[in-house]
Amino acid sequence: MENYIHTEPNVQPDISNTSYLKLPNLHLPGFTNTSTEIKHTDSDRVVFVFKGTLDRQPDEDVCPYCGKQAHVNAHHKVMLHHLGFGFTLTRVEFEKTQFYCEDCHKSFMQDVPFQAKNHRITTALEQYAYDLLANGHTLKDTAEITGLGKNMVKSIDKKRLQDLYTIDGKTLTQPKHPTKFLGIDEFKLHDGYCFATHIIDLDTGHVLWIEEGKKKQVVYDFIDHVGMEWMGHVEAVACDMNSNYQDAFEERCEWIQIVFDHFHIVKNFNEKVVSEVRKDEQRRLLEEGNIEAAEALKKTRYILTSNRSTLQQKDEEAREGKTIRKGSELFQTEDIHRHEGYEAKYNELLKENKLLFTIDLVKEKLANAYTVKRDEVKMAKEITEIINICNATENKHLMWFARLLLNHFEGIIAHATYAISSGKIEGINNKIKVIRRKGYGYPDDEYFFLKIIDASHKEYVRNPKSHRICD
Repeated sequence: MENYIHTEPNVQPDISNTSYLKLPNLHLPGFTNTSTEIKHTDSDRVVFVFKGTLDRQPDEDVCPYCGKQAHVNAHHKVMLHHLGFGFTLTRVEFEKTQFYCEDCHKSFMQDVPFQAKNHRITTALEQYAYDLLANGHTLKDTAEITGLGKNMVKSIDKKRLQDLYTIDGKTLTQPKHPTKFLGIDEFKLHDGYCFATHIIDLDTGHVLWIEEGKKKQVVYDFIDHVGMEWMGHVEAVACDMNSNYQDAFEERCEWIQIVFDHFHIVKNFNEKVVSEVRKDEQRRLLEEGNIEAAEALKKTRYILTSNRSTLQQKDEEAREGKTIRKGSELFQTEDIHRHEGYEAKYNELLKENKLLFTIDLVKEKLANAYTVKRDEVKMAKEITEIINICNATENKHLMWFARLLLNHFEGIIAHATYAISSGKIEGINNKIKVIRRKGYGYPDDEYFFLKIIDASHKEYVRNPKSHRICD
């Protein structure tokens, strides 16, 4: 606002008189503010409507189709949303000229240099929305701050992301630099059995490729995208036990080593062995009439699937009087003291059950195996011992785990040479959950994928392709 100075303290200005409200010609080249009105939105927000005129530029009446001189045909009223201040919104209102060419019988409109493409807002407001979104504001927050509809904000955000991460709005840009190590994993896309796969650079954590499905074709498409020359720099890929990923990389790039990290091995062990053995043991004890021992196994999944260092940490927190969380239940310090600590309870379970003791031995040896560095022979010996221990129990769940290790033996012992993990890609998976929750779900998969790629790039750089930057 120009020419407004209020010197009286504790007195609200009377904005009903708009004679002093004028919009400076900032970010609006060619617009001259002549008068101002005050209106209100349906949500009772104040809107300053700055009315004015739009200057015509030299040769603006030249027909873009045939190059002949055109004449004025009509005038059309235009209202654009502009930058607000505080909770107050602003709009600019003016008329633009329609021209008609009598030579080629075509009409065309006067150009508005400060209007955003495909939107009835100014480029300054569009850039402001760009910056809000790029700095982590949600669609809902940005819509409330700018006074724009959520659909328009979503359209602006999608265009921002397309400019940053695609060539033509569809095709992802190729990675700028080669990498030695990749990570690949799938995540749930929608309810039901709908998944998508993302591939990341393990050095930077950037998502390089994302596509619906979890089949070989995803890997094929990624290799075609980056090219064989780029893939020639890749030495190893960290992934889970999805055989499609392994087979696809080995078919196209036989020199790449697949690596199965500790996280996925332990996850399979906890879900398919520890949990199932505990259930079986409970049923066995109940059938034998040992009710007390069966009761002791209730609510012990967290304890049995945790390593000792975690249990010791929880006990230390309990001794300090902290409230600690176990699984989905909340336990106070006094609850921990009833069984004298997590580790003590764990030791008690192992003492009473030989099968659980074997499981603990396997967990410990598995952790030790993954500490071996640059000695695949030594790690192979450790894994072989685990396979033998599991088979010796003749328990169907432990024998299943032995077969899992044997079938993925090469990829497991490769960790000794390539000490890479899926930690970063699991971190991306957590970000995906946050993005989906903050956005209340994303029905537009293309937009959702771009949001995921953007989240993997930590630093914010103002859109280099944008011509909307207002300094």
